[in-house]
Amino acid sequence: MKNCHLVIIASLFILASCRINNSNSNGSSKTDSSQIDVLEIKHGLQGILQIRDTITIGDPVELKFTVTNLADTTQQFLKWSTPFEPLVSRYLDITDEDGTQVDYLGPMVKRAMPPSADSYVKLNPHDSLLANINLLEGYAITRPSKYTIIYVGEGLSGITVRNSVTFVYRKAK
Repeated sequence: MKNCHLVIIASLFILASCRINNSNSNGSSKTDSSQIDVLEIKHGLQGILQIRDTITIGDPVELKFTVTNLADTTQQFLKWSTPFEPLVSRYLDITDEDGTQVDYLGPMVKRAMPPSADSYVKLNPHDSLLANINLLEGYAITRPSKYTIIYVGEGLSGITVRNSVTFVYRKAK
């Protein structure tokens, strides 16, 4: 019986670590619902980042952040460290094509713990919420380059984001 439990636990661990990764022709990762692993379904909140491929200097650098509840029950997430509140902390890693991290210039707010009830957003089963943020309001994106954005606020917000996005920031033609 003890061995049976070990086999079940090992099988669940292996299944939870499996993930399908689709790549498009240029090698960048493409995220879709087939990338959801067993632990994400249990937790239920998955985020997706989206941005235009090319942005002209002087235009807003708008990032779209979508959160979907994959669970069959209502889930909630802490809106701190997400675009669902004003930019008051660094929750994105943005690097240029040389690997240099873009400076965060926005405010850094200290929080009182535990979070109040109004710090959470409830999301019904299989619903999604979209937030947009102009990255120029908090990040020093100033020169032409190819930039990569990774969400790093998962530990605080509880939202799992598996994809990263890239865009080219270029001078006007």
